[in-house]
Amino acid sequence: MTTPAWTVRSLKTALSDGLTDALTARVVEGADPILLVTMHDHGDLEIFVSVSDQQIAASVLLWPVDEQEDRHAFNEFLLKAQKLVPLSNFGISTVGDRDYYELFGELAPASSLDDILIELRVLAENAIEAASDLRSSFTPA
Repeated sequence: MTTPAWTVRSLKTALSDGLTDALTARVVEGADPILLVTMHDHGDLEIFVSVSDQQIAASVLLWPVDEQEDRHAFNEFLLKAQKLVPLSNFGISTVGDRDYYELFGELAPASSLDDILIELRVLAENAIEAASDLRSSFTPA
C-alpha cells in the first residue's frame, strides 16, 4: 500500500493529530504556503517544510554567512564534510537581504509519516550540532 502524496495542510493535520507533544505545526500562508514546525524537544527549533509534487523539503536557518570567520575556507570545509552529516545537506539561503547557512533535507512526496518524523528529528539534531560544534570549532587550516 502506498502513501498518498502529502500537501502542506494534510501534513500539518497529521503532525497535529496528537502523535507527539515534541512538536507543533502551523501553516504559514503565502504564494506557496509552507509549514512551520517547532521542535519542542530541540529548544523550540523552527523547521520550515515545503511540499510539492516532486518532494518534501525541510530546512533550518543556521547563522548569517557574513558572521562566519573566513567564510570561503568554511564553505570549502562544509563541502568536504558534507558526507558526515546524515540525512541533511548544507546550503546558503537568502532571507531578506542577508545570506544564511542552512541545513536541509528532502523526502519523496509519498513518504510515510514515520519517515517524515525521522527526517524532522535528525534535521533538528544535526542543526543543533552544527550550530554549537561546527560553527565554534571551525578553524581554517
